[in-house]
Amino acid sequence: QAIAGHDPCDSTSGDVPVPDYSQGLERGVRGLKLGVPREYFVEGMDPEVEASVRAGIETLQSLGAELVDISLPHTRYAVATYYVLATAEASSNLARYDGVRYGLRAASDGDLLSMYKQTRAEGFGPEVKRRIMLGTYALSSGYYDAYYKKAQQVRTLLRQDFQQAFAECNALLSPVSPTSAFRLGERLDDPLQMYLADVFTAPVSLAGLPGMSVPCGFTQQDSLPIGLQIIAPPFQEDIVLRVGAAFEAETDFHTRKPTLP
Repeated sequence: QAIAGHDPCDSTSGDVPVPDYSQGLERGVRGLKLGVPREYFVEGMDPEVEASVRAGIETLQSLGAELVDISLPHTRYAVATYYVLATAEASSNLARYDGVRYGLRAASDGDLLSMYKQTRAEGFGPEVKRRIMLGTYALSSGYYDAYYKKAQQVRTLLRQDFQQAFAECNALLSPVSPTSAFRLGERLDDPLQMYLADVFTAPVSLAGLPGMSVPCGFTQQDSLPIGLQIIAPPFQEDIVLRVGAAFEAETDFHTRKPTLP
């Protein structure tokens, strides 16, 4: 509520009315149509994750929501599309952090080029450097059309998938990730596995939709949290919050904590 709405100093903010989100929190989900994308329950998903998410969906159904089976056919391209676009944007946006115009300036006894190199070597971590390199490649001459332009076209298809889905339902329900939460630092040596964990959240960002994760269970062996994702049409955060509030009012997962060693 505090940060929603148009900011005249931010050209990327939407000039649309902001409702009082708190007023809708007690309305419940009775009468809402909630879509369940079949592509979000993929082969290889952790069985405990699927069981917990489906149980959460059934909880909302028991509260009066109508479930609708829907399809988002271009979901399988979302991770590749996201990481082409995200890395390209990182490459172009972070070019200004050169030690002259913005950001850290590293000590250097050499010429200007040496200072640039030292600054960017010290100022960016491994993941940021990885994204800059990937994005620079995607935007380079000869590869722009093959990667960046194609990714923008696929992004449009993903948006159209969601538009068609929201013509049939008020919001969507899905897992947050094919696995439970992983431990801190567990996937640092395998960034590809970390990227693949975004398969259900990347489409939401690409399509410009509001989404929220609420706890819906824990794994039996390690007590690691499992999330249920709620997705709504653009600028309809009130529906996301309404569904999330109804789920939390009926369950206690949000009050429990993982058992950490």
